[in-house]
Amino acid sequence: MKRVGILVLLHESNTFLQEPTTLEHFQANLLVEGDAVLQAFRGTPHEAGGFLNVLDNAADIEPVGIFAARAMPYGMISADCWRDLMARLDQQLQRALPLDGLLVAPHGATVAVGAPDADGDWLSRVRQRVGPQLPIVGTLDLHANVSQLMVQSSDALFGYRTNPHLDQFQRGVEAGRCLVQALNTGVKPCQHLVQLPLCVNIERQATSEDQGRRLWQEAERLQSQPGLLSVSCLYGFPYSDVEEMGAAVIAVAENDPKCARETAAEMARFWWNNRADFDGQLISVDQGIQLALAQRQSVPTRPVGLLEMGDNVGGGSPGDGTWIAHGWRRTGQGTCLTVIADAEIVSQAEATGIGRTFTGNVGGRTDPERHGPPYHDTWTVQHFTDGHFSETEARHGGYSEFYQGRTAVLTGASGLTVIATTLRMAPLSLQQVLAQGVDPLEFAAIILKGVHAPVAAYAPVCSRLIRINTRGVTTADLQELQFSYRRQPLYPFETVTGWSP
Repeated sequence: MKRVGILVLLHESNTFLQEPTTLEHFQANLLVEGDAVLQAFRGTPHEAGGFLNVLDNAADIEPVGIFAARAMPYGMISADCWRDLMARLDQQLQRALPLDGLLVAPHGATVAVGAPDADGDWLSRVRQRVGPQLPIVGTLDLHANVSQLMVQSSDALFGYRTNPHLDQFQRGVEAGRCLVQALNTGVKPCQHLVQLPLCVNIERQATSEDQGRRLWQEAERLQSQPGLLSVSCLYGFPYSDVEEMGAAVIAVAENDPKCARETAAEMARFWWNNRADFDGQLISVDQGIQLALAQRQSVPTRPVGLLEMGDNVGGGSPGDGTWIAHGWRRTGQGTCLTVIADAEIVSQAEATGIGRTFTGNVGGRTDPERHGPPYHDTWTVQHFTDGHFSETEARHGGYSEFYQGRTAVLTGASGLTVIATTLRMAPLSLQQVLAQGVDPLEFAAIILKGVHAPVAAYAPVCSRLIRINTRGVTTADLQELQFSYRRQPLYPFETVTGWSP
């Protein structure tokens, strides 16, 4: 039996947020070792679920769980936390040896204090431990900021191809089959990376919209050529201020470095020639609300989703922003629903009791100047839950089980209903609302703290989803962010002339 190890380390790190990601954040989400890795992912829509789907159906392969850690996007991983994670990874990898191959799931936009290229750091540690000959195949998030070290430390990396990320399982299967083929034939795949001098605005990263469809149609065309295994377009994560930040292309070929190199260059050239399609088209709060009101005139029976880009929890924001809520109070019409991370207001609601009212502030606690001032109102306490909910469909991030801490449902005299959570949770699943006993169809508008991740979950109930630029650590107006480490020149920050892959 051939032994194939599985390693997972996923975190999207927002370097513009001052609060660090600590070990407690991983413990609250996922931190497992050994056989518990297999138990955590078997049967899930995650890429590691795809790994196991392939390995479990291979007659001569034994999957070996090694280490898995995942935390919700937040600030940089603290130095102490990174040392702890690396010590666990090293220890469990040493225990698992000998191995015949490795399937790995780095995110690609992980940043730790002292290790700005954190994914390259841990992949290179693994490569040094197992040696140059053992095949290492893995996946990358579409938002990876890809480094040469990541590519040099692995044999093939397959990027997600959809945003929202609904294809993680398929990419895991693709990576698993690639590794099994390498083990069966003894011939490893090869890959080539091209980093473009291009920052793709988060607002334009939907793969189903025109600019995304054209890009991926070209990738599919190139990938269909003989000898090609994969052509991945990595959009990058603009909220990690690191040298690798920006767009990249990885081409994976069947033992043909020239094919991989030429294909990656051709794909990068196509993307660069169409770079203006990925410029942000920023809509203000007032403009977004007016669009929502017009939409309600056309489809009065369904709410409009207002995507609050500056407080994108899936991009690391605190989840307590209030800009759109205040805007709706000023000029909106009808009731509005939002989810806000605010442990303090949950405690106040519990002290008040169901059916009773109190006056207080919701949100605006982390950074009122950047994410909006507190929303003051008289609140009626409607309901409490323990914050656990499940999702049966494939959704962004590959999550099936969710926990947002003790949760309170509050209705304000102004017409705003707040699902207040103790812990931050991205709007990845409509069950976040339904599990609280709230019917989304009762509202004129729903404020969603995300950009693309909520689309799959909320498109079934919303007549339209409108991306609204607000201030915050995930603002779509990248000129508001103070970068210190990114590459220069980088379009659209600077004019780039004469670039060729």
